[in-house]
Amino acid sequence: MARRERPTRGVQAVSATVASPHIRRVLPFFDPMDQDQLEKLEAQVDWMIENIGVAFRDDPLALDIWRKAGVEPTGEHGDLIKADAQLIRDLVAKAPSEFVQHARNPERSVTIGGNHQVFAPIYGAPFVRDLEKGRRYAEFSDYEALLKLVYMHPNLHHGSFVICEPTDIPVSKRHLDMVFAQMTLSDKPFLGAITEMSRAQDTVDMIDILFGAERLDRDVCIMANVNTNSPLLVDRVVSQAVQVYSGRGQGMVVTPFILTGAMGPVSTAASVCQAVVESMMVCAFAQLVRPGAPFVMGNFLSSMSLRTGAPTFGMPEPVLSNYMIGQLSRRLGLPLRCGGSLTASKIEDAQAAYESADSMHSTMLAGSNFTLHAAGWLEGGLSTGYEKLIMDADRLGSYQKLLGVGLQDDDNAFARTAFEEIEPGGHFLGSAHTMANYSDAFYEAELSNSDNVENWEANGAKDMRVRAFEKWNRMLGDYQQPALDQAKREELEAYVTRRKEELPDAWY
Repeated sequence: MARRERPTRGVQAVSATVASPHIRRVLPFFDPMDQDQLEKLEAQVDWMIENIGVAFRDDPLALDIWRKAGVEPTGEHGDLIKADAQLIRDLVAKAPSEFVQHARNPERSVTIGGNHQVFAPIYGAPFVRDLEKGRRYAEFSDYEALLKLVYMHPNLHHGSFVICEPTDIPVSKRHLDMVFAQMTLSDKPFLGAITEMSRAQDTVDMIDILFGAERLDRDVCIMANVNTNSPLLVDRVVSQAVQVYSGRGQGMVVTPFILTGAMGPVSTAASVCQAVVESMMVCAFAQLVRPGAPFVMGNFLSSMSLRTGAPTFGMPEPVLSNYMIGQLSRRLGLPLRCGGSLTASKIEDAQAAYESADSMHSTMLAGSNFTLHAAGWLEGGLSTGYEKLIMDADRLGSYQKLLGVGLQDDDNAFARTAFEEIEPGGHFLGSAHTMANYSDAFYEAELSNSDNVENWEANGAKDMRVRAFEKWNRMLGDYQQPALDQAKREELEAYVTRRKEELPDAWY
């Protein structure tokens, strides 16, 4: 039977003395489903866990872990995990409902879960695009530049990891340079490598150097993001990443990437239930690896054009899925990850704006605790846009104010003194209340231009893409590298050098 009550969960302590750069939400969640609908979806989830199952493929050790828990793999390949739904729910309940990911700069540590929301940029694009050089394969110089911009922008709380894929470095070695860059060019928290077990281990070993091995025994200092191989398949990339990161008590973000109609049914309800099942099964596995291991339930449902097979973004079905998964994750007591400013557009045009706004707004209202792809996403995730990164991040500031401030209802908000001061038919522009509040009464998007047309034309008639291009170039000119203990830097450099010497070049 579906569990109807939200479980009582252990919450890792969050220090009140640590300055927090992320959002502490005051706006209520948008919960469109009623109790009857929620119970129907949870019953479907339980039915799928018990009767359909999820395969854990190409990882014998993962199957042994399930066997030790009393779950015998079945199916044609001997790797299908079907289990009692209550067993899985009891395992999921061991994961904390919120936790802190610590940054090397304590003032940049973030809380994942509860009423907290964290924005991170795009992850995974092999291409980059900007107004000057156009679309091209990303190189490490692009990775460094984009990382610097993410570090400098106040509306991005987290470094992500593959802000772009540096294709000029062998696949077997690029993760070392990327992790080192995250540790040295920024002091924000970030995600670790996952594509191969040794690369995940390299990340944890470097985190040991940066924070100290004993620190990882008590704190979350790194998270990793993986996608299940939907439908209903967990490959060894996922299960081995869980063994490395969860095994050290670090955070796992597991996201089914379901293109509805292809990797899931065309029905939104069915695909949402599939996503929940895949996430829950991996969360349960993480708890078998290490009880209490932090876990974030991911959701990335995309609709598709049934005419061409291409994914579509900002459409009503994936928007609804965000709201649905938000309610279900809160009933499970798990932090939630959703996608952010998503678009299929190739450039920063009206299509990109509409699709990104609808996608991001729904993740905001749904209560996404960790929003990946909050800025920079173009071309269905194939390209990172320099201008798009800055444009999206600029708009994130409005979400921060809406979520973190909400409706004010104190004496200042009701402005009685202003009504007493201003005569009927007058104006409030010069009132004492306006003068006392003008600096922060409204959010002003830096990249938006509200000048009259004459002033706009006199200043070059620049559109937002041009303004964003100029801004990111100014930012890179102003970049200052955050300080890092020299001994730690040298130890990290030595580790990277040694590992590169040990690894052969491989480009796939």
